[in-house]
Amino acid sequence: MNEIARHIDRFNRELPAGTRLVAVSKFHPAEALMEAYGAGQRIFGESRVQELVAKYEVLPKDIAWHFIGHLQTNKVKYIVPFVSLIHSVDSEKLLSVIDKEAAKCGRTVDCLLEIHVAQEESKYGFTPESCRAWLSGNPLAKYRNVRVCGLMGMATLTDDEARIDREFGELKQLFDEVKKSGAVDESVFAELSMGMSHDYRLALRHGSTLVRIGTSIFGERVY
Repeated sequence: MNEIARHIDRFNRELPAGTRLVAVSKFHPAEALMEAYGAGQRIFGESRVQELVAKYEVLPKDIAWHFIGHLQTNKVKYIVPFVSLIHSVDSEKLLSVIDKEAAKCGRTVDCLLEIHVAQEESKYGFTPESCRAWLSGNPLAKYRNVRVCGLMGMATLTDDEARIDREFGELKQLFDEVKKSGAVDESVFAELSMGMSHDYRLALRHGSTLVRIGTSIFGERVY
């Protein structure tokens, strides 16, 4: 068993039932992804459109591609035909463009709303307050080709585990609130994407269903 396969196996043993591993493969070559694929991994996360499209074209078609980075509206059309889940919907404008491009393809694209809970200005997303206010107007009813399946967020990059724990707790509280609000389809609103290599164990305490792991599987980025 190669090193990548060993890491995949460790995470599969560690993660609880109901939590799935997103292997964050950005900046790693297709050969490394194939090692993970050979170990049974089928969900891969990418954050750059050009890199995602290039890998989609050469890798097996049963891979579920998750887009996890900041998505510009002018690049939506390149990934909508095949992407399985977009984690990073940070505005209604972006959601409307995804809906329009998905309609052209005859698809319904699953999305997560990105929530900004970190104490860092560099992060994107709705604040919890702006998310609540926006959803109170029942804005999703007019979008027929997107399906909002949950929330995504990143905690502050810090060694302060108490802060990270609070931020994940805030995200989980918002998730539970939105699920019961009537603004989303409760039957499909089930995903909570939080936790990366350095903080996923804290995210698991708060019910993360998707952990985004890169370095702990593939090592440091290659390019």
